[in-house]
Amino acid sequence: MSQSIALITGGSRGLGRNAALHLARQGTGIILTFLSRADEAAAVVAEIEALGGKAVALQLDTGDTAQFAAFANRLSDALKKTWGRGTFDFLVNNAGMGIHAGFAETTEEQFDRLVNVHLKGVFFLTQRLLPLIADGGRILNVSTGLARFSLPGYAAYGTMKGAIEVLTRYLARELGPRGIAVNVIAPGAIETDFGGGAVRDNPDANAFVASVTAMGRAGLPDDIGGAIASILLGDNRWMTAQRIEVSGGMYL
Repeated sequence: MSQSIALITGGSRGLGRNAALHLARQGTGIILTFLSRADEAAAVVAEIEALGGKAVALQLDTGDTAQFAAFANRLSDALKKTWGRGTFDFLVNNAGMGIHAGFAETTEEQFDRLVNVHLKGVFFLTQRLLPLIADGGRILNVSTGLARFSLPGYAAYGTMKGAIEVLTRYLARELGPRGIAVNVIAPGAIETDFGGGAVRDNPDANAFVASVTAMGRAGLPDDIGGAIASILLGDNRWMTAQRIEVSGGMYL
């Protein structure tokens, strides 16, 4: 049986990096994309190689659909060169950025940036990569707890992720005949540099998250990376079109 291969967008930092390492430790080959920090991406590749694994980093702006055709060609070349394969098994649509602004203050420019990265980019990158995803593979989209509960300042961001949850069900329906399972993971508030690192670096924000979470603390990157690995590598091929929230029970 050939080695499983995962493509993780935004895999050079934060939750994407953590997921890449969790998967690599369990023998999965990793292709990660990065936007601008080639040094961070190279460090993740080196860490995976130090574990005895194989990894490749490819530059991609997931908010720019004009790049997708050329990216698919580079991805195909990397698959053949590194693994001797024409397909990969797992697509994790993780790349993203956060904008915190009240509904009344959200600008059209901010809205469009969120659409391009979190919705349009996911839709058309997945579409472009369909021929490279192996039958029987898995797609995991990344949403947020903010698509279930509401906090002021995240109207636009939560709206994009709500759309991703609907898209996940449509993908599951249309890709089911190929045996491809499509699910969505919804992290709660996690201690990363996302959104300026507020949950990680602001004690008041961290304490607030802990106070509204059943398990009494903010999430850690390993909480999400481990969950992503278990969804992709676990013996659960009959699970599709599901929203799996991993928030420690935030706002129950």
